[in-house]
Amino acid sequence: MTHTNESPTRPAPMSVAELFEKCLHRQMDAHTQGLGYAEPSGDAVPHEAVPVQPVDPVLAWKDAVAAAKLLNPSAQTKWTVPQEWSMLVAQQEPAVALAFCLGNYPQLVRNLHPLLTSEPAALRDMSAHSVHLPGLSAWASQSHDGAHRLLAAGILRLAGQFDHAAALLAEPVADDWQAVHANEVAALDWHRGEAEKALELWQQAPESAPVLFNRGMAALFLGRISEAVESLWKAVELLPESSAWHHLGQLYLALASARV
Repeated sequence: MTHTNESPTRPAPMSVAELFEKCLHRQMDAHTQGLGYAEPSGDAVPHEAVPVQPVDPVLAWKDAVAAAKLLNPSAQTKWTVPQEWSMLVAQQEPAVALAFCLGNYPQLVRNLHPLLTSEPAALRDMSAHSVHLPGLSAWASQSHDGAHRLLAAGILRLAGQFDHAAALLAEPVADDWQAVHANEVAALDWHRGEAEKALELWQQAPESAPVLFNRGMAALFLGRISEAVESLWKAVELLPESSAWHHLGQLYLALASARV
């Protein structure tokens, strides 16, 4: 079946160039608070094709726990921020194919040049960047209840500590956290490079904004463009415009729609 970029009930998506400009302006606005920027230290220093503003750890944290609030809206969890969060944010390399899950935040997609100049499927397997911070594993090991184990797994996955994250996800969680857990398991598979397995898990999960986002994102970077457009439309419609995940979803949607 042939898909078009427009339908009677959907406005035409922004062009990639328009999304590029909009994302840059939003990222610049997000940094005006100037809260808690960390100075990079040690041998691992992120490098960019062009200079960019540092990511605000406060805004990054808000977006890093957003998936749980959407997948388990009745939860009243008070998340504990790891002491080394600011340093972890400062040491992150730019991401391209980013899952909507605990630990991840849209500001990771801050170098848009690869997205504008390459086919998405060619960008899927960009190597993971491992960050070694002494206190991070200790903090993760102190997380006892199910909700905080899920958060710790997400933070460890972001740091590239996949085996430790997998061990935490192997622990059982309460029924009301099952949707969050399933999303984290799929996200770990995705960022480990097991893309088809991750997409299959997201396709089996009940629809929600994070799941639809992840289905669309995964389909886009697997070259399954029609599926990507459909899922990303739904995700963007569910996410408020105040959400940075909404705007990243729009960017992925524009990339997919340009290839239909």
